[in-house]
Amino acid sequence: MFTITKIFHFEMAHAIHGYSGVCKNIHGHSYELHVTVSSDNNSNGYFPAPVFMLDFKDLKKIVTDSVIEKLDHQLVLSEGFLLEHPFFYSLENLVVFETEPTAENLLLFIQQQLCVILPENIRLVNLKLHETKESFAEWTSAKEQLN
Repeated sequence: MFTITKIFHFEMAHAIHGYSGVCKNIHGHSYELHVTVSSDNNSNGYFPAPVFMLDFKDLKKIVTDSVIEKLDHQLVLSEGFLLEHPFFYSLENLVVFETEPTAENLLLFIQQQLCVILPENIRLVNLKLHETKESFAEWTSAKEQLN
């Protein structure tokens, strides 16, 4: 199986409502997102012209349009957080999540955004989201876990 991975960077702030540690307060991260896709083409031969499973340029546009532009330089807060702090509703860069914007839930959001927009012959196999250089969450397709 062949995969290709493109790495993206974005800045985002969030708070984790109901958490007892410092992450309950609004704070930001410089995120690094790794997006890995594979082709349904299981050929053992060379890739036919134009020789790409998916052009990196096309993957960049897909991820930028459907994910990065929605999260970069945004404040992501849950509905629960906003119920207790309604004055944040007035911010123009607010993105409201129905659940807490943890790294795991951000990955689920990203996975949902990408799965509906990727070309039919391309499947999402892995996402890795670094909140810091030392801390990341990872999502892997259930199909890939069976292989």
